[in-house]
Amino acid sequence: MRASRVPAWLAGCALALLGLPSPAPAADHASCVLPLLQRLGWQVRETAADAPAVHGGEPCRRASLDDARRHGDLRADVPRGYDDARRADFYRGLLDDPATLCAYAFRLGDAARRAATRLQDNRGYRFSALQLGWIGFGLRGARAQGWQRFRSFGRGYAPDGSNSAAIEAFYSGHVRSECGVGRQVAQLATQRELYGDAGFDREFAPGELSIGTFLTLHDTPSILLGANAGEFFADGKAVRTARLGRQAFMGVPGFIEHVFDKGHLDDINNQAENFVIVDVSEEAAEALARHGGFVHYDDLNRRLWELSRRMPDGGGRYFERLLHERDPALRAALPEAQRPLLAQMDGLLADPVYRGLMLYVHPKGIRPLGYHIARLLDRNPRTPYSIDLALHNLHTTLFRRWLQAQLRDCAAQTAYIDQRGGTWNWA
Repeated sequence: MRASRVPAWLAGCALALLGLPSPAPAADHASCVLPLLQRLGWQVRETAADAPAVHGGEPCRRASLDDARRHGDLRADVPRGYDDARRADFYRGLLDDPATLCAYAFRLGDAARRAATRLQDNRGYRFSALQLGWIGFGLRGARAQGWQRFRSFGRGYAPDGSNSAAIEAFYSGHVRSECGVGRQVAQLATQRELYGDAGFDREFAPGELSIGTFLTLHDTPSILLGANAGEFFADGKAVRTARLGRQAFMGVPGFIEHVFDKGHLDDINNQAENFVIVDVSEEAAEALARHGGFVHYDDLNRRLWELSRRMPDGGGRYFERLLHERDPALRAALPEAQRPLLAQMDGLLADPVYRGLMLYVHPKGIRPLGYHIARLLDRNPRTPYSIDLALHNLHTTLFRRWLQAQLRDCAAQTAYIDQRGGTWNWA
């Protein structure tokens, strides 16, 4: 096995600002690396050239793996004359290529969308205000739905038995939580979808999948915020993420938060919305890159709020209906003097980021950013809102753990086949 080193994808421009070393996968069984690369989308061919060639391209900017292949991304040539050792070292080097992280992001995005869709489709997963308890498992109780409590007042739970069965409680059981736990569950469910049930049960200890208050998680082995989270990627205003491209946003957690202090809040239960990003349109990704992340959109949110203060006090879901649903009757009833204000708000919300940045927020499901900004104008009309990405380890610790698990599984399968004789193709 090679000695640990700083991978190229951390040293390169893509994630250079992380500044953190990353060990090579512990289970880099030589015969398993190429099949893993191929599963991720790399097309590797042998050539008569004396030196290898790698064209990772820009897969993080593509809509899909097929789109990346159409653009000629994820291609590598290995000299036919390389011996096994040099060939294996070349393949292991491709695991560290920035394009491999993007290829993984395609899978991560698919997993996040599957998880979010199943969570939003469960009518039994509902919202509860904080004063009713952070997490509630209804009449059936926590243990019957695969969880055990380790903190009082619903502030901390860990799986009790199968990890996948615990997540299933949020897919099909009767559960209540506020949106912070909703974000945690969506992040963990994404890992379940990424690994599959067997891998999810095998690769994570129950404590690593703890849910509860964010402060509680810091005192657990949680892979989200606790002792096993490892290396975090901090990019609150999405400056580096926007530079990388649309796939770098997939599965990333974040929050929409009030700008003014709590004295300006009318609805404390909507002081913030925790989200997981499940999709970004091409136009939205280009706009985010052009504007350098979320700071520009914080400014637009402030302008929308200022305009809303000059509009009639409609009450209820007024701005949600007016701006997001574009209710024809409501728009027709708007006084003539306010129609230029509405036109300005419509113009701001026409930005592709408001339409094409898709967020999962419990209990609202998957909706575009613009919906949430319009809704919050109703809930807390005395403050604008800002947008931030949360600390996450999707591109660091969890990426490496997934690679290690894939190689470990392959090595175990290969050893089993070797012992019994015959051949086996891991693809």
